[in-house]
Amino acid sequence: MKMDRRFAILYILLSFFTLKGKAQEILTAEDAINMTLENNYDIKLAKNSLEIDKLGATPGFAGILPQVNAVVEDDNGIQSIDQTRSDGTVNSLDNAKNNSFDYGVVLDWTLFDGFKMFARYDQLKAQEKLGDAEQKKVILANVSNVLITYYNLVQQQQQLSALDSTLVISQQRVELAHNRFTIGKASKLEELNAQVDLNTDQTLVFRQKELYANTKIELNQLLARDSKTEFKVVDKISVDDNLFLPELETQAKENNPELMEQIITKRIAELELKQVKAERYPTLVATTGYNFSNSESSLGFTTNSSSHGLNYGFRLSLNVFNGFNQNRNEKIAKIEVDNNNLLIEQQEKALLTALNKAYQTYQTNLKLIELEEKNESIAKENLEITMDKYKIGTIPTIEFRTAQLNYINAQLRHSDATFQAKLSEISLKALSGSLVF
Repeated sequence: MKMDRRFAILYILLSFFTLKGKAQEILTAEDAINMTLENNYDIKLAKNSLEIDKLGATPGFAGILPQVNAVVEDDNGIQSIDQTRSDGTVNSLDNAKNNSFDYGVVLDWTLFDGFKMFARYDQLKAQEKLGDAEQKKVILANVSNVLITYYNLVQQQQQLSALDSTLVISQQRVELAHNRFTIGKASKLEELNAQVDLNTDQTLVFRQKELYANTKIELNQLLARDSKTEFKVVDKISVDDNLFLPELETQAKENNPELMEQIITKRIAELELKQVKAERYPTLVATTGYNFSNSESSLGFTTNSSSHGLNYGFRLSLNVFNGFNQNRNEKIAKIEVDNNNLLIEQQEKALLTALNKAYQTYQTNLKLIELEEKNESIAKENLEITMDKYKIGTIPTIEFRTAQLNYINAQLRHSDATFQAKLSEISLKALSGSLVF
């Protein structure tokens, strides 16, 4: 029995010092967020996608600026030629060589296309805004996930601490039962029951340590760092209990990235309709260039010719008929705009529904924190009284064990209630787009 007591005491001390020794780094929630923003792969990909959208939102991509091309053309031929002139003279030459060489600079500039190019430019800028909203959505999702895992780890740490405390109580109970048995005030059965309960509590601690270690590995993975990195989180979970539903609803309508995506998508559809309507207007293109030309011919009136100079002009085109496709394309584009209006309305209602449900859960969890805190206090007082009575032998073992389990369960429920309230807070802030990065 002495070996059992020594083992239990040694186990508790080793557990304590192991946790202390590994806790070289205190990782705060803010630290975790910063690491996520810096290292998370999904966020990096979203940033790159946004950078692509930014690079594309230019007048050149929209077709507003002129196009300048350098042109070089070299044509060569070897032919057998027979020529009969108007005076009856016949000229023949086998393997006659002909070549022409042209080069220059050509500029084409669309001056008017029914304002299609300007609508295209606005569409590219709207696409950039859409990329920004998509990036924010990715950031919100990943930061929320990191915070949930972080505070889950805090909860696991609290539960481990509670189980360590009950382990000490169980050890004291084993010692008391042994002393009572030694002096003849209790049976061997009481001591054995106490030892079984101690072993059970040790098993719970081992399981909790396993869960705690796995949660740390999961958080390290989300932070994109070595899964073996050792750290410790804060001891308590602080819940913001000042969230107000009307304010959250207003923020959600303005900042929720999924709703913003839908609104921007509607704007893109409107600009697409504008571009389709532009097909009804003529397209005017100015062309100009400076060309150099040289040609040689082995047979003919002119055996060598060269020229250079400026060319300029305009090209006007108008789609007169294309199989009624213009009307169909406009109808399709209008339906797309209508669909986006419906999707915005649907998204907004779904968002407000989710926000209201999350807020109800949030309020319930706040009340549960108060209730479970009181329960824990009552259970602790009950355990202290029960322990004093057990020491003097006025209550049976089972009553002491019940008080002990009630206390540990009250601690765990209090910890879980706080964690659930924090989850509700994170959910509400994520839905409203007000989660601080």
